[in-house]
Amino acid sequence: MKVKLWCIVLCCVFLVTVAHGAGHVVSVSGDEILLNGQAIKVIGMRCSNALISDSTTQALIGLLDTYKSYGCNTVSVFFMGSRFGDVKGYNPDATLNATYASRMAAIIEAADQRGMIVLVGCLYWSTSRAKEDLGHWGQSEADTAVANTVHWLSANGYRNVIVDADNEGMSPWNINQMVQAGHAIDSTIMIANNGGDAAPDADLNIHFGPKESGKPWFNSEATVSSPLGGYWGTYSKETHQQDSSYYNYSRIGRYTSSMKTSQINNTWSDVSNYNGYMLASTWLQCAPDEGVNGPHMEPGGYSNIADVDADIDALHPDAGVKWWLESVHAAYGAWVPPDAQPQAPAAPVGLSVSLK
Repeated sequence: MKVKLWCIVLCCVFLVTVAHGAGHVVSVSGDEILLNGQAIKVIGMRCSNALISDSTTQALIGLLDTYKSYGCNTVSVFFMGSRFGDVKGYNPDATLNATYASRMAAIIEAADQRGMIVLVGCLYWSTSRAKEDLGHWGQSEADTAVANTVHWLSANGYRNVIVDADNEGMSPWNINQMVQAGHAIDSTIMIANNGGDAAPDADLNIHFGPKESGKPWFNSEATVSSPLGGYWGTYSKETHQQDSSYYNYSRIGRYTSSMKTSQINNTWSDVSNYNGYMLASTWLQCAPDEGVNGPHMEPGGYSNIADVDADIDALHPDAGVKWWLESVHAAYGAWVPPDAQPQAPAAPVGLSVSLK
């Protein structure tokens, strides 16, 4: 298998010709996540479809300083675009697509300049159309895709990263084997398990990954749990479930007061008790079709919406996640990377929000 992996990996070397050089470095020690050797808590945003276009990529880069000022230190971006995004970051032979690799490189480098982390997503299987050219794939191709991703990161000196090999374990293949394939290329690139079963060789667990003693875990796709059917269920897909021609989310960026309170309390809990929390929202993840012009990288508004069920397929002018960002800033302040001001992780002070 190693011979096959390396043969395909070599095809990726030329996607970026100049190595970036190591800057900020993510690692794991016991149950802690380290940045430049110091323990941190991950606080961030799931921007999974940020590679859809050059303009979306540049919009995210242009807002990294804003996110950092609110207290975020991490963004997640997927080579294989999440639901309704359909970014085809992998070619049928499991090599990286040069266009999407270039966009990912720009995000990683911009994040590194700011002492921020990028959670690099590999496979997003599920219902994404990103897989429509990959019907012949099996375990070997999945392993190779992860290996190619790790090789590309390593060859370009990108160390401010964590790899999410298989989002929510959606693919039918073994995540631990994908982790092994990536580690065979470079074991210093941290690879996370996001599947329901344990992956002993993963460096850490995220989201669907189990909470194991002695291994870090953070919620990389965190939403509220209060809406009927779950946030990603009926609440966000009502129109799509009724009419498959609507290829997007319903109620984009809409939250009730109770939903906002739930999200804030969950943030506090996961940052306090585990290794961090990353907000996932239809506001950040929606697709550009159906006239909504997503995904939205800007914070948007406070979602002080009298009736979240009115005209659910239109964008409300106050939709967004600014309320959450302000609550994070109130609790943790602006993000200061460890190498800029070495310090022990501050004890969380709790989250609050002004529902303006």
